[in-house]
Amino acid sequence: MADFISDDKPTTRALLVGVQTPGMQPGEGAELLTELNELVANLGLAITRSTLVNLRDRKQPKFLVGSGKAAELIALAKADGADVIVVDEELSPAQQRNWEEESGRAVIDRQEVILEIFADRAHTREAVLQVALARMEYSLPRLTRAWTHLSRQRGRGSMGGEGETQLEQDRRIVRDRITHLKAEIAAVISQRATQRRRRQRTPVPGAAIVGYTNAGKSSLLNRLTGAQVYAADKLFATLDPTTRQLVLPDGRTLLLTDTVGFIRRLPHRLIEAFKATLEEVTVSDFLIHVLDATNPNVEHHFATTLDVMRELGADQKPVITVFNKIDAADEFTLARLRAQHPEALFISVHTGAGLDRLLRRCEELALDDQVAAELLIPHSRYDLIARLRTVGRVHTQVTHDDGVHLTGRFPLKFSSLFTPFVHQSKKKPSARRQRPVKA
Repeated sequence: MADFISDDKPTTRALLVGVQTPGMQPGEGAELLTELNELVANLGLAITRSTLVNLRDRKQPKFLVGSGKAAELIALAKADGADVIVVDEELSPAQQRNWEEESGRAVIDRQEVILEIFADRAHTREAVLQVALARMEYSLPRLTRAWTHLSRQRGRGSMGGEGETQLEQDRRIVRDRITHLKAEIAAVISQRATQRRRRQRTPVPGAAIVGYTNAGKSSLLNRLTGAQVYAADKLFATLDPTTRQLVLPDGRTLLLTDTVGFIRRLPHRLIEAFKATLEEVTVSDFLIHVLDATNPNVEHHFATTLDVMRELGADQKPVITVFNKIDAADEFTLARLRAQHPEALFISVHTGAGLDRLLRRCEELALDDQVAAELLIPHSRYDLIARLRTVGRVHTQVTHDDGVHLTGRFPLKFSSLFTPFVHQSKKKPSARRQRPVKA
């Protein structure tokens, strides 16, 4: 799919076309075009110009826009010496072919741009497989783009022409590759499920960091846990989920997972392909939704993340809304965001401002589903005491002849751990020794 990036030229030049449809909010097309500029720049393409097309009527079947407007845009691309035309809408395979035949240039849509960025940033085996699957599924109906020079060589008889034979062979190769990739991804999903079950044997509450791409999710994980996850000021800097242990101020452990960032019009096939990656969102106890307070489109980013959460079935989970980069935001913007989101927290990963409040809120959410219990643990189960300290909060611990008496609060979802040891004795035996415990 990356044939439009030429190795013969130092930089591939691109003309960007945004589209404002009647169903969009006023100005939405221009905002998306600005975002497309950043996406294309991340591919290393030089942008000759960006132009916005206002569709007064429905989308046209041949070019998406009217034939006259398409001819005007193609003339601009030729005048600018652009090698590729990028359209900020999903083009059907037929529309893409029509554009390329008319312009004599490569023509791609927003989906293909995002797929190429993901392919460039994928490093682990899981991410590489997921991106490869998404690209194959995208390219399958577009294979005729690569064989137009053969499609004219039609012969007679049941065997068809050389072009027809080559195209069918290519389609079979791609279908076989898709089947193989799905099998490999299924194996990865199984492996991740096994790893998750192992983690749950030593139960620890978990939270997933979600949000729009480039909001500071990886930087937050690094700041809180001391991890060294790659973080950069660019879209989709990281694609793979990373889980690290966070020791909360009360001494309990929280598993914190950084996830792939979201973006408006994220191709649906990428959401499907990245189900294994985003499963960490669906199994977490609560979410930390990070937003960039300096971004003028932050409200759109907020809505985009909520839409993806709904698609994943994670929209009912408790959420801590966090506005990051307050050190770089102006006071007027911060006042407006505080008024619109009174429950949100405002932090700066760079300076550390507000992180203490975020940690306290994590403690509160980790305790929301906990119940008070008095337990009697046999002397042979000190391993269980260690687990209970990890997942809950132990208030007192006193060692008696018949075992160790504990009082504390523990999550309901781990009730199978402590329910068999609930102690309801009215008279406690004399203590053999006591050990003070920090609450």
